[in-house]
Amino acid sequence: MRVLVILVGLAFGLLWQLSSLAQQATEEPRGTGTGDALLNTYFQQQTAQLTEACLSEVRSLEDWTSRRAELRRQLLEMLGLDPLPQRTPLQPVVTGMLEHDDIIVERLHFQSLPGLYVTANLYRPRSVAAPLPTVLYGCGHASVKQDGISFGNKTRYQHHGIWFARNGYVALVLDTIQLGEIEGLHHGTYRAGQWWWNNRGYTPAGVEAWNCVRAIDYLQSREEVDGQRIGMTGRSGGGVYSWWTAAIDDRIQAVVPVAGITSLQNHVVDGCVEGHCDCMFMVNTYQWDFPLLGALIAPRPLLISNSDKDSIFPLDGVIDVHRKVRRIYQLYGAADRLGLNITEGPHKDTQELRIHAFRWLNRFLKDDSSLVTIPAEPLFEPHQLRVFETLPTDQRVTTIAETFVPAAPVETLPKTAAEFQAAQRLWLDALLAKSFRGWPQSTAGQDLQVQVVAQRERAGVQVQVVEFTSQPPYRLPVYRLRAADAKPDRTLAVRVLTQQDWEQVATGLAHLLPDAFPGIAGDESQWKQLAAQAETEDLAFVVPRGVGPTQWSTDKRERTHIRRRFMLLGQTVAGMQIYDVRRALQALEEIHPDGARDLHGSGEAAMWGLYAALFEPPLRSLYLTDLAARNRDAPDLLNVSRIVETPQVVAMAADRVERVILRAEATQGSRWASTAWPAEQGRKIVVQSAQD
Repeated sequence: MRVLVILVGLAFGLLWQLSSLAQQATEEPRGTGTGDALLNTYFQQQTAQLTEACLSEVRSLEDWTSRRAELRRQLLEMLGLDPLPQRTPLQPVVTGMLEHDDIIVERLHFQSLPGLYVTANLYRPRSVAAPLPTVLYGCGHASVKQDGISFGNKTRYQHHGIWFARNGYVALVLDTIQLGEIEGLHHGTYRAGQWWWNNRGYTPAGVEAWNCVRAIDYLQSREEVDGQRIGMTGRSGGGVYSWWTAAIDDRIQAVVPVAGITSLQNHVVDGCVEGHCDCMFMVNTYQWDFPLLGALIAPRPLLISNSDKDSIFPLDGVIDVHRKVRRIYQLYGAADRLGLNITEGPHKDTQELRIHAFRWLNRFLKDDSSLVTIPAEPLFEPHQLRVFETLPTDQRVTTIAETFVPAAPVETLPKTAAEFQAAQRLWLDALLAKSFRGWPQSTAGQDLQVQVVAQRERAGVQVQVVEFTSQPPYRLPVYRLRAADAKPDRTLAVRVLTQQDWEQVATGLAHLLPDAFPGIAGDESQWKQLAAQAETEDLAFVVPRGVGPTQWSTDKRERTHIRRRFMLLGQTVAGMQIYDVRRALQALEEIHPDGARDLHGSGEAAMWGLYAALFEPPLRSLYLTDLAARNRDAPDLLNVSRIVETPQVVAMAADRVERVILRAEATQGSRWASTAWPAEQGRKIVVQSAQD
């Protein structure tokens, strides 16, 4: 009984926390500065575009069916399941059984991949005369522990399995990787700062979906199961796993996702993303809105179920999803197979939500529309449902993020010129399609609107503040310094600034142009340093979005969820900053068309400049200081680790410029120096000490 009290307290505490976070996000404006206002406008505009585009081209059933296979493939890819992993032997083991009146519960585990253990409870009637309709139940987020031992969230949702078994079903209730008996991780970007998950194209949603697919494989191996009558349901996290699984696996014949989905508008603009961990989202490479999941389930029976006061799955978004999915069901002539169930209440496993799910599955798996008369109630103490007494030492649940999605080889670089050119074409195409898909599709016709907004000269050095439109609403500055008597064809040193760089450079420029730098105290000594540099080469300082004048919130938690919002738009902050550098280089072509260009960047800015150089020639040289030698240590770009590693990108850049100078500390420098570059590109790459 004490465990149940702890369980209920933890579950309700988690629900309160998630609801509170989402409530704050929807009721309080995020940030108050200019950078925050611009960012909010950007999120609204980008979300509106994706929302409007979702299913907009589908006007007939043929329109839909001609797209359906590719859309399913895209979803598999965004879950890290394209190609699908090998269906290795499940190696199921039943570790024990419980009997209670008219039902039997099996404690079991199987391996969806070698070492990827899935713990579960299988509920069935005591007497089974013929194969039965079967339900796969996906569990929501609930921590059930005693003395540091996790019994799995399957124990929190046992009443669902019990109800199904008492009503003539087989039911398999699965643990999730985060809250199961073997405690893995859902919180890579949400809490743990593991942004390399985006680089890898990894989301725990893919593991949960794969575990559900393999659970169906297991169920179909059981003689008690009618393999042609398998349904799925679950709430919260289990609700969204129901969406994933039914969308990618047609063996699910009827599905009831409860409180598992809402619109992109709710997540990005209204802030619901802040109440959800990573398992709730695919890596949105193809810039989907969520009604596409329901469309992939059509025309199979689908009941979208939610409560009206659920702050992390708001009512307006749920209704919007239903409205768009309904049109696809209507094209199939199957409107009667789509339902919308809205009950009163918060984000909670209420009896009202359960009854509608039970009746829907009865209707489509048993052809039974009779009233529900047996309540769903728990019978067992959590420890009774525990599968493992001792956790397996060969488990990969806690490290599955490292291997679930295949990565590009770290050191492999083509050796011959022909091999390199062929590989380079493939890499560039893949980067544009899978890492930078969120860029505007073409810069042609997108007016930069370059304008000099401030200018001053002192001691023979001219300073210009130039503004250009990178991507609405972002109108960004470039600061240009040159000697008044300089020749037009003098080398232009383009320096890409991080926030730290900006804070230093801005004090020098503010000394000369205080009106252009409100709130920044000018520093004469810093100005003199800049002026001295301008005597030998023209300077241009590039400031991408999120830096300097457009800097958004510095609160750590807010910045985390800003980055997660970008991912839901099929972008990353770094990816769009690279785009800003590209646009800045284009703007500089208009105001400084003559002379060679060198591009300089340090840390994050080194990566921004490196990738911009792939798409915006001509540059003479790249000076990259403290460039991360591997994607894992670099700012995140969607899926980049599936395509290339940083050495390949440097080699591609070397193919476009006269030289690449990599400046790094000793340890990092040794990694660069040991890289086996292709011969032609390697001759252009110089590794130097960061102090040089």
